[in-house]
Amino acid sequence: MSQKNNTTVKDINYYKKRFWKLFFYSLGIFIFFFFLASWGFFGSMPSFEDLENPESNLATEIISSDGVTIGKFYNENRTPIKYQDLPKHLVDALVSTEDERFYEHSGIDARRTFGAALKLGSNGGASTLTQQLAKLLFHGEGSKFKIFRVIQKVKEWIIAIKLERQYTKNEIIAMYLNKADFINTAVGIRSASKVYFGKEPRDLTIDESAVLVGMLTNPSLFNPVRRPEKVQKRRNVVLGQLVRNKHLDEATKKILEAKPIVLHFQPESHKEGMATYFREFLREYMRNWVKENKKSDGSDYDIYSDGLKIYTTIDSKMQEHAEEAVTAHMTNLQKEFFAQSKDNKNAPFVNISDIETQKILNTAMKSSDRWRMMKENDKSDEEIIASFQVKTKMKIFSWKGEIDTIMKPIDSIRYYKHFLQTGLMSMEPQTGHIKAWVGGINYKYFQYDHVGQGARQVGSTFKPFVYATAIEQLGMSPCDSIIDGPFMIHKGRHHVTKDWEPQNSDRKYRGMVTLKKALANSINTVSAKLIDKTGPEAVVELTKKLGINSEIPVQPSIALGAVDITVQDMVAAYSTFANQGVYIKPQFISRIEDKNGVVLYEPVPESHDVLNKDIAYAVIKLLEGVTEEGSGVRLRTQGGGNGDNRWTGYPYMFTNPIAGKTGTSQNQSDGWFIGMVPNLVTGVWVGCEDRSARFKGITYGQGATAALPVWGFYMKKCYEDKDLQVSKDPFERPENLSIKVDCWAPRVEVDTTLVPVEEEQNTEEFGL
Repeated sequence: MSQKNNTTVKDINYYKKRFWKLFFYSLGIFIFFFFLASWGFFGSMPSFEDLENPESNLATEIISSDGVTIGKFYNENRTPIKYQDLPKHLVDALVSTEDERFYEHSGIDARRTFGAALKLGSNGGASTLTQQLAKLLFHGEGSKFKIFRVIQKVKEWIIAIKLERQYTKNEIIAMYLNKADFINTAVGIRSASKVYFGKEPRDLTIDESAVLVGMLTNPSLFNPVRRPEKVQKRRNVVLGQLVRNKHLDEATKKILEAKPIVLHFQPESHKEGMATYFREFLREYMRNWVKENKKSDGSDYDIYSDGLKIYTTIDSKMQEHAEEAVTAHMTNLQKEFFAQSKDNKNAPFVNISDIETQKILNTAMKSSDRWRMMKENDKSDEEIIASFQVKTKMKIFSWKGEIDTIMKPIDSIRYYKHFLQTGLMSMEPQTGHIKAWVGGINYKYFQYDHVGQGARQVGSTFKPFVYATAIEQLGMSPCDSIIDGPFMIHKGRHHVTKDWEPQNSDRKYRGMVTLKKALANSINTVSAKLIDKTGPEAVVELTKKLGINSEIPVQPSIALGAVDITVQDMVAAYSTFANQGVYIKPQFISRIEDKNGVVLYEPVPESHDVLNKDIAYAVIKLLEGVTEEGSGVRLRTQGGGNGDNRWTGYPYMFTNPIAGKTGTSQNQSDGWFIGMVPNLVTGVWVGCEDRSARFKGITYGQGATAALPVWGFYMKKCYEDKDLQVSKDPFERPENLSIKVDCWAPRVEVDTTLVPVEEEQNTEEFGL
């Protein structure tokens, strides 16, 4: 018996020794394996420097003057956020759902690790938050092969331990949430919050935070846009975890569980969102900026991944008001344009032949993406042209939203030619800060920028430059009189090639008028007489000083505005009058910072004196006459368009001083209005892409009807927004003013059903 017991004890001791030998051998092998991984035997490991500065691929943020992110440049749409800007309930939801013992472990949770060892093929539930961060930062997706997955897991453990030593728990949470991919262009919690709920993370509610945390397990599976029911169930699981970890009571949980998921889904695309045309203009500027401004090591900044912060002069509220104004007016004006085009077989083109119409369509066809892509695929011209006659499924733009339709590509080209475009820029004359920029009606479908890119014929908005030259060169005043009568500049004078006799739009003459009345009513003969006296050279020289970059011919006919100038240049030039004769170059950037907040660039304002204060003020008083008794008088009346509220419906009723000028080009192809108050100058242009696409008559095509309502609606919204502090005060009058500007005249009651009509240019006899 004792011998048997001794044998049993020996066996037990033997197996114990074998067990511990196996255990220590295994432990040694594991430790050796662990060290091999840490030394990079199974692939490179992040260095200390890598851990200090993990690769982040941060989006460049475009920030308005009032602190709102209006857009981003990115490869990966991620904008980092600090831990202190995360709401507590979001952090609680994350820890409760993803890693309940996060604050207790040092990167590896033994219990979860043991579970992972039992199911090597699974990724779910095995990793701590720190391990997940390690995978996101340095590792990527797990391998499907178990041996490689074991190696990856070991690397995750090593990196997780290093991360825990290098960063605080709060920093790890912030890094994890900043790196997580929430799909639909949203990388990081800040982008996700903006894309799915239209708000900053600090403003998320508990249930919204639960939705985003619930997505982390599998963003594609728990996509709230495509699978709302599945996401709601997952959200409720997260709420349950909050209760389990005593961060939420049961009663509140039941209330939140019953709530539907309400998204404010706005994917952040380069072609959508606020200030799209301005953002594209800024992108082109930044492409040149990075070539001239290098990093300390001599390398280039990457505007898509270096996390720059571009602080702009754009005011997000004014930009929003400007876009609303464009939408409100252009929607109604477009209806009228379509209505007037119904009986025109060559619509939207007016007074051109079938051959000319086909030339326009052919040119547009060869400029299209379809033509370019088929050319790249080695298709012949004949094959490509034939494809434009085949009906195709497509999505087209309309003011009521995108429309799915079937249409021939050539018909879609003609359809898009119908659309009236616009350009609006608003600028603070004292600083040059651009506050709003709308380059067109919809950047996704119409990417040509009509503020900074497109120069169009300015019509009578050019006339103030002629009057300003006359006041400066000839010592005239707004109250001086001049005869409105037949006038001719003979061949040879001022380099004209044939006799030029400008006509007034109504073919009538008013006799003796003041300069103020002449400009208010855009009398052509008076403008021609003034430029004849000053010489066109003096007017062209003034426009250069006013920052106008267009090539302007030295011809007297420019007095009627037959020159192409951008909205940006026109607004800057007019701003000089509002800024007491000092030109300030338009400015759209306040500063640029790197991702750490170090200022890389602050622009220096460019300015120079153009006119003395008295002359600038005299021009302002001339332009006030336009809105008091001229083509801009409807700003003072009930209606927004030709005394008819049926399609405009904007009761402006402005009573404060406004200086401005309407303009209409040849055959109503271009309508303009530039309006000024003491601290804001805004210019608006309206017209079709092709000049032959236009209204048939002047009633709707003139600047007072096509462009002025956009200005009126925009300013009305700005005045209603008291935070903007847009001035209603009179323009500052210079002390000891040397020019007579207060012209006595009997008050005339304005008939609101008959508004002065802006002249149509007569270019047939310009003599160019």
